[in-house]
Amino acid sequence: MALDADAIVVGGGLAGLVAAGELIDAGRRVILVDQEPAQNLGGQAFWSFGGLFFVDSPEQRRLRIKDSHALAWQDWLGTAGFDRLDDEDTWPYRWAEAYVDFAAGEKRSWLHQRGVRWFPVVGWAERGGYGAIGHGNSVPRFHITWGTGPGLVAPFAAKVQQAADEGRLTFAFRHRVDELTVTGGRVDGVRGAILEPSDVPRSAPSSRVEVGEFELHAPTVLVTSGGIGGNHDLVRANWPARMGRVPEKMIAGVPDFVDGRMIAITEQAGGRVVNRDRMWHYVEGIQNYDPVWTNHGIRILPGPSSLWLDATGKRLPVPLFPGFDTLGTLEHIMRTGHDHTWFVLTKKIIGKEFGLSGQEQNPDLTGKSVRQVIERARADMPPPVQAFLDRGVDFVQADTLDALITRMNAVTDEPLLDPETVRREVHARDRELDNDYTKDLQIAALRQARAYLPDKITRIASPHKLTDPKAGPLIAVRLNILTRKTLGGLNTDLQSRVLGADGAPIPGLYAAGEVAGFGGGGVHGYRSLEGTFLGGCIFSGRAAGRAAAAETA
Repeated sequence: MALDADAIVVGGGLAGLVAAGELIDAGRRVILVDQEPAQNLGGQAFWSFGGLFFVDSPEQRRLRIKDSHALAWQDWLGTAGFDRLDDEDTWPYRWAEAYVDFAAGEKRSWLHQRGVRWFPVVGWAERGGYGAIGHGNSVPRFHITWGTGPGLVAPFAAKVQQAADEGRLTFAFRHRVDELTVTGGRVDGVRGAILEPSDVPRSAPSSRVEVGEFELHAPTVLVTSGGIGGNHDLVRANWPARMGRVPEKMIAGVPDFVDGRMIAITEQAGGRVVNRDRMWHYVEGIQNYDPVWTNHGIRILPGPSSLWLDATGKRLPVPLFPGFDTLGTLEHIMRTGHDHTWFVLTKKIIGKEFGLSGQEQNPDLTGKSVRQVIERARADMPPPVQAFLDRGVDFVQADTLDALITRMNAVTDEPLLDPETVRREVHARDRELDNDYTKDLQIAALRQARAYLPDKITRIASPHKLTDPKAGPLIAVRLNILTRKTLGGLNTDLQSRVLGADGAPIPGLYAAGEVAGFGGGGVHGYRSLEGTFLGGCIFSGRAAGRAAAAETA
């Protein structure tokens, strides 16, 4: 059989770019196959906020954050909740150990050598709110890439583009893989359909019209095709019983091409899929007034001050505060019988505390503009947030609480909010602010959070009553379930080799990134610490590229 290259990489997202770069550095000839057009190189990582999880970084030390490998590992284990260690979690646990070592070790310097830089303020995502050995980050660890997603993708995309210009890598865009070819028990290529050319904007839905067929062969195939977040049928089919009922309405936090096709295709070639019931979806989703992909949603990155109510007006229980426990909140919401919730807040809170995930919602950081960052910090309302206030269908404003409740009920299919319940929750919360001490744990938490100076200056509003007219107008935001990440996936060893049902590696087959649960088939366990999705793509993609290069030496 004639070989077309030393390696075939299926998927041009971040994991695929990193893997291809390692193969190129080792002198291997690579074909990068992707069903999307060339303008989508970088995949969904391009649209990301660029957050990365580092442990005991220079940025943390400058801010007097005392982090350590031991503390990070404690947080990871408490968050992951691995409970299948004799089977599906065997390799994910080992990947988790290796990843925390990487995050506390060479991860930052390795990326720095490739030109990646970070915003000096470290964010605090997934704060937990339980005990010391429970879920959440004990300290701020969310490092925002200077340039956000495009800035992180750029050095890896540049490397493969240079290799293509030099004839060492071949792009096969609009090539949809429908099958992995297997000869004598070894995966040795891919087969599929050539799709018609498409000039749609980046991440807009592209045509699926077939204009031909293709077959390519190489001694190694690396699957780096992403998860299932854009395929809501698959999300619903794999919805875990522990999260309650399957939501009727979801919005999409990833493009249409995140369709999960390669998971089943790799499984048909003998690959084992583990932890199918683990997934990560956000609960603070808002519908994009200017959508790029189908059912396009944006995630709010909230500060801790907003009052969080369910669809009927009842306050969410402790510790389900904004930014504390994403999946714990999702499980609670699914038990309420409704798919949406509400933030109730003030203009003062939204102007200070609302960030919006995604590079296009952060032009200052994406454009690497110090001037714009300073202007944003000084502004009463960031322009991207103001745009949603003006145009977003999930936002309502009013000068009085009663008027706000009326407008909240007007934007849902039926008026579910009980006005008296909402009034009771708001006024009870506001009474707790009459003193410097309180029994309200959310107010205590936001006061404690302001002890972290960067948050006090740039991220968290000074505590005030929601009904204070000087902080108004009042604002309510309807929050939707936003699909995002697949936490389970193809079972892989620490070399990113795909394992079969018998636990042995399938010759010639590798997987990295979200399709492999970011390593092992579920490095995060049940929950993520944030900043670890992009990092998981980088770490597993690097392992896959290096191992495949060694195999073809």
